[in-house]
Amino acid sequence: MLKIWGRVNSINVQKVMWTVAELNVPHTRVDAGMAFGVVGTPEYRALNPNGRVPTIDYDGFVLWESNTIVRYLYARHGPARTLEESYAAEKWMDWVLATLAAPVTTAFWQLIRTPAEKRDDGAVAAAVEQAADAFKIADDALASQPYLSGRALSMGDVPLGCFVHRWLNLPVERPAHPNITRYYERLQSHPAYRQHVMIPLS
Repeated sequence: MLKIWGRVNSINVQKVMWTVAELNVPHTRVDAGMAFGVVGTPEYRALNPNGRVPTIDYDGFVLWESNTIVRYLYARHGPARTLEESYAAEKWMDWVLATLAAPVTTAFWQLIRTPAEKRDDGAVAAAVEQAADAFKIADDALASQPYLSGRALSMGDVPLGCFVHRWLNLPVERPAHPNITRYYERLQSHPAYRQHVMIPLS
């Protein structure tokens, strides 16, 4: 049985929860992180020395780092893919980590998890500009295909799909990215996405 540690409002945990629901993987989840604690205990640090979420234990195989967990679950339970299809997805997973995650996360933390009197408006403005430029890259890619890797949802969509929800629900002015908007609407046809990703920002 797959066991997952993590809180539902963590974007990295959302990646894993969306994946297990999309692939119909039986699992249990334990609240961990922030108000739930757990991550600082010796028992948890023995599993994940970083003290972060998510962490999984799949029949004794322990793994951390959300994108790696998503890759593993798709390799174990996902549909068969060619080598080229797999790497077409992999590049987008790495791109989100390298290019998109930082500015969206900065804006999210400043606007959602930081009291108004302590916010850095300059940091928010810079992050929104950087995120908008990055989303233009994904918007262009989605102009010719419904999902990042082609005609079907793949693991490559999981990180971007989670960040798209955050981006489109932050209280900021953003440029129009029509293909991202249609992509977000398309993702909503997946019950697992609606259940595990489309939750209020907190």
